[in-house]
Amino acid sequence: MSWIYLVVAGILEIGWPVGLKLAQSPATRWQGIAMAVLLMAASGVFLWLAQRQIPIGTAYAVWTGIGASGTFLVGVLFFGDPSSLMRYLGVLLIIAGVVTLKLAH
Repeated sequence: MSWIYLVVAGILEIGWPVGLKLAQSPATRWQGIAMAVLLMAASGVFLWLAQRQIPIGTAYAVWTGIGASGTFLVGVLFFGDPSSLMRYLGVLLIIAGVVTLKLAH
């Protein structure tokens, strides 16, 4: 169950940078800030739940890896962020590092 909590925490971690991005527009400023704060808190709660069974270093690496990779993809797909082979390679290296931490457990 802890790994499910950790994956949920990582997915929620994607939401707060998206909320901050939405807050850049005057039309969605307060909704974006509210989204960021709520998803940050929810992500933290699920990370806390996951850390009851998963070592802190592994949990944090997986959490930030999901958040960073997911935020990168959301930025490319929905916000027109730059996309290049090197940027995708960087994300793959993040994912490879997270997988290595899990396998080393």
